[in-house]
Amino acid sequence: MLSNILSIAFAPMFVLLIHYFEFKLVVLAYLLLAIGYFIYSIFKKKSYRDMVMPTIYIVAFFIAYYFSSMQSVKYIPVTLSMIFLLLFIDSHYNKKEMILGFTKQFYKKQLSDAEVAFLKNGDIYWVWVMGVNTLIHLYVVNFCSDAFWAFYASVGWYILFFTSLLMQIIYGKVYAVKMYIR
Repeated sequence: MLSNILSIAFAPMFVLLIHYFEFKLVVLAYLLLAIGYFIYSIFKKKSYRDMVMPTIYIVAFFIAYYFSSMQSVKYIPVTLSMIFLLLFIDSHYNKKEMILGFTKQFYKKQLSDAEVAFLKNGDIYWVWVMGVNTLIHLYVVNFCSDAFWAFYASVGWYILFFTSLLMQIIYGKVYAVKMYIR
């Protein structure tokens, strides 16, 4: 829960703080927070997968500090989006069925055979969604203001994500699951 709140607040708080404080000081503060979270994760014996995000933040903030580069900070959400894109590509091609796994984890009712068949093919849809998200992130980083970047990096991609999820659910309920009924 706290990591989700921090993820949403990351970009707007960063833009706000650089308005009042020197860029390198803000980056250093974020770098120290990322290192602190990394160390905390080690003591909590979190999995290697849980260590990816703090590692990305540490590397990006170190680069941003060293080069005094706002662009390095802006690429953090792009990098995270690309990681999700690669995870869904891997899941699709290696038949890991991530969407089916997520659904079983959060949807406690028994799924019908048709629903399972539909969800097994859901990863390719999310490859496209994450691809669009990554392209939007790249566009925003390179062609939009810091304020718009802060909006998209914190809230905008959630809007895209939930709209896409809603579309997948509606499509599945109204049309797609009926194709799998035998």
